[in-house]
Formats: sequence, structure tokens, C-alpha cells
Amino acid sequence: MPPTKKRKTPNLLSHTRPPTFTKPSSLSSQATRSLIRKHHTLQKKLHTARHSGDSANAETLEQELASAGGLQTYQQASLQGQSASRGGDSSRVLVEWLRPSIALSHNSSSDRVCGGRRKLKMLEVGALRTDNACARSGWFDVRRIDLRAQHEGIEEVDFMEMDVPDQRGNGKEGEKGEGKEGREGYDIVSLSLVVNYVGDPVGRGEMLKRVQKFLRFDDYNFGEEKEEDGLVFGGGRELSLFPSLFLVLPAPCVMNSRYLDEERLGRMMGWLGYVRVKRKVSRKLVYYLWRYEGRKDGGGSGGGMGSFKKQEIRPGGGRNNFAIVLQ
Repeated sequence: MPPTKKRKTPNLLSHTRPPTFTKPSSLSSQATRSLIRKHHTLQKKLHTARHSGDSANAETLEQELASAGGLQTYQQASLQGQSASRGGDSSRVLVEWLRPSIALSHNSSSDRVCGGRRKLKMLEVGALRTDNACARSGWFDVRRIDLRAQHEGIEEVDFMEMDVPDQRGNGKEGEKGEGKEGREGYDIVSLSLVVNYVGDPVGRGEMLKRVQKFLRFDDYNFGEEKEEDGLVFGGGRELSLFPSLFLVLPAPCVMNSRYLDEERLGRMMGWLGYVRVKRKVSRKLVYYLWRYEGRKDGGGSGGGMGSFKKQEIRPGGGRNNFAIVLQ
């Protein structure tokens, strides 16, 4: 009697067709940092190649970036770096800083804070998620933008090309990047790990210069203490925090650069019209809150103290080349 063949149990359908999507596995902290560093390095090389007109090298670098996963993989690595198991997102620091200045009313409606009055308007540039500490606080009316939106609730917009708010609310349209978007300005703009993503020093400076166009500084009076919308502004019990820029950079960009340190960054920001009101340094990141008070030179760009070129200020080996140029 011939041996009976064992009937083979059919595979699941998912096992019988080629995989079309593989859920990315969680990367170790070291692998995450390595991926982010590689992405930044390739971006810098790509910018240099494009700027010098080396199209062949630029094409090679574009292919290398694509094979490494491109912007999407970089964002996934950044999201893992913001997970609770790795210290949480950077906006937690901002919430801690603002907590003493913001009193939530027990009788406020769900869309109001500060004694039942308006929320703080925030523009979050380079947003990766919609559930960070700022979102959970309930204090902010947030507009989130990124070059490649990963979630619903994040607009796919380039900060350097978006229309600036019209403080008068006229809603006029203009040239690309300088039109009026018909919104009021923002109480706070967040650039958390965004400036360091820009590929060249001049571009980083241009990004910092552009922030003030989005701030609603006309609503604030720095000469005397006053109460407005439930917040205390001016020289009273506590330094006013608004309008402001929340700036977060990798610590080595400031603490171990040949071309940038805290003193130079402070002078740059001072020329742009900012005063530092909060600071925190951790092993990996530096956090700053800069209050905008207006340019002291009438807003000119260039010459004198307003010209910050790429200049070595911290010689020696083992330094990185991160720089910001204002011109």
C-alpha cells in the first residue's frame, strides 16, 4: 500500500504573496543617532554639490539619500527619539517653563485658557506628531507644519515659502513666501530641531531672521506691566515670555562647534531683536526661549554688528563645523 501523503495545511494569504510593506522595527538609541547623523551629513553634502553646480555628485547623493530611506526614515528615527522611553519630546521643556505663567481657569470652556480667555497661538515648524506635551496641555491653538507631513493635523508646508500673517487681518496676497495669509501673528514660534536640519549656515540664518514676521509683537507693551488676555506682560512680577521663539538644537551644535557658542548665538539673537528668558542644557540638547522685543537698528540686514560671518571662535581638534551666518 503506497504511503499516504501528509496533507499540507495551506499558508495564510499574507504568507503566500510578496511583502508590500514592512513595519519598521524599533531602532536602538545608537542606531537612531547614527541614522540621523548620516541623514544630516548627506543633506549637507547634497547642498554643497548643488551650490557648486556639481550635478553628477548631487544625483549620486540624492540616490544615496533615497536608498537610506529619505526624509520619511529620518522622521521615523526622530519620532523614536521623542518616545517616552527615551525622554519624551522637547515640548515638555516649554510646557514646564510656561506652567508658572499660565493659570488655567476651573470654569473655562474647552477652547479657552488663561482665565477663560484666548489660547496662545503657536506655529510649530517641523512638527512630527500631534500629541506632544504642548497639545496635551490645552494652552495652545497650534498650527503644525512640516516639509513632509506624517499625520493628519500637520500641514505639508515649507516655512521659508509660506505666507506671513497679516497683523491687520487684510488677507492680501503677494509674492510667494511674502503674501499675507489673513491670520493674526503667533504668540510663539517653535523651531525644535529644525534649524540644524537646514543644510547651510546662510539658510539657517535666514530661517531665524524670518521668524519675527510671524510673531504678534504689536499686541505687547514692554514698557510697563499690563494684563492682556489673562497673561501678565511687561516688567512686573515675572519677565514677560511673549512673543517668543522656542529654539532647540543638538547640544554639540552650540557646545562643541568651531563656529558657534552660546555667547555668539546670544549676540546674533540680540541683533535680531530677541532677549533670552529661558535656557536649559542637557547632554544631548540645548533649549532656549527667546522673547522678541524688536530690532534695535531699524531692521537693516548687514554691516556692522549685524553681519555674523562664518568665523572660527573655538579652535582645536574634535570640533564640529556647525555654523549660523547672518548677512
